[in-house]
Amino acid sequence: MSGDGRESEGGEEEVRGARRIPGPRGAADDLDLESVPRPALPPPGPAAPDEAVPEQSAPEEALPERPEEAIPEQAAPEPLMISASASPSASGIDLPHRVLKALLGAWALSACSAEETAAVEDHLTACAPCADEALRLRDAVGLLHTDGSLDLDPTLRSRVMDGCLSRRPARIPVPEYAAPYDAETARLDALLRDIADSEWHAPVRLRWFEEEREVSRKTTVAGVIGHLTAVDGLLSAALGLDDPLGGGEVPLDPSERTERHWSSAHRPPTRAVREPWRAQSHELIRTASFAGRNVAEASVSYGAFALPLQDALLDRAFECWVHGGDIADAVDYPYEAPSAAHLHRMIDLAARLLPAAMAGRRRAGLAGPAKDLVTAGAPGRSVHLEIEGHGGGDWYIALDSPAALGSPERTVAQVALDGVEFCRLAAGHISPVEAAAGQEGDREAIRDVLFATASLSRL
Repeated sequence: MSGDGRESEGGEEEVRGARRIPGPRGAADDLDLESVPRPALPPPGPAAPDEAVPEQSAPEEALPERPEEAIPEQAAPEPLMISASASPSASGIDLPHRVLKALLGAWALSACSAEETAAVEDHLTACAPCADEALRLRDAVGLLHTDGSLDLDPTLRSRVMDGCLSRRPARIPVPEYAAPYDAETARLDALLRDIADSEWHAPVRLRWFEEEREVSRKTTVAGVIGHLTAVDGLLSAALGLDDPLGGGEVPLDPSERTERHWSSAHRPPTRAVREPWRAQSHELIRTASFAGRNVAEASVSYGAFALPLQDALLDRAFECWVHGGDIADAVDYPYEAPSAAHLHRMIDLAARLLPAAMAGRRRAGLAGPAKDLVTAGAPGRSVHLEIEGHGGGDWYIALDSPAALGSPERTVAQVALDGVEFCRLAAGHISPVEAAAGQEGDREAIRDVLFATASLSRL
């Protein structure tokens, strides 16, 4: 009960046996504060101390009426609101419990006025149920402010892996020379997982250069994976692993191996070719990782030529990317170039193979004669190969002998190409005359370098 004999709404929770769950209430904006009854005005004269006021239990109608003339007009107090505790708050504004409880949502959203905020916060220090509800509302408001994107950060995986490896490094890390092959096989495998069963029979045309002309071979997506499996088997044999073509006399030439693999299929290959190819690539990377540095220089024979294992893995990474692009074109799938670091290493391998390729074309009568032979390791006539953009750099290609050293001082011509464009030329996907090259200097030397680059391609 309040001092004027009416029930206090704030005190109803303290009455024994009273219900604690309030009934439906309107929003704070819908509450007419003028409808709240005002307290009875005290009689004139000095107010008695709080402890001297006896507790009143009579209803408001039973209170004796006071004469109007007993209240001086000049001393009429301003209207006051009834608070839950019947004592003025520190905010200077008194509101009933139900009003303060209705303001909790606005308070949590910081939408109250300064006076209302002070009144609510003063009330929360004395009312535990409202304090609990205010805490829940404030936590809920924090969930409403989603300023950031809900999409995962694309760098999340790499950051998590870096954090894990920094705490516990891999016991057997992948060798640096095998990293491009590891990355490109993983990218191609992700593409293959996404395509439908019917797309494994989508037609793919493989293109490469032989001598001065472009040649092609038609196959399917599954046929391309069979081709990769057959040629990767050369590396398996060099590491002592099982050759996918089986035992007995098996050819070393990549084209012959591919034809035998295709002819051994009793029916058109399907999605079933993916698992053997992926298992083989995993086994190659695992074996190279456990073998350590000693195996990096192991020779891998391609029949007409041989490469050390570290270059052979780089060659397989290049072909995996190129044929991954062929498959992506056939099934209308986006496929990006390798990372700049890996692409740079692929370009470097092609640049190192160019002097031997030009020497082979010269023996076949497809390139101009040597003009200035020098001893092995000495600087010779060179073409400055400037690769721009993604994975770019500068290389000096010896013209007259594969044993000569490319030299900036003996440069007779310069060729500028985009990195991806140069790789497309080396893969036989564009002709030398179509390559968008910036050229300066000896035209014959430039032609020899461009055609030698296209001659690196094969099935």
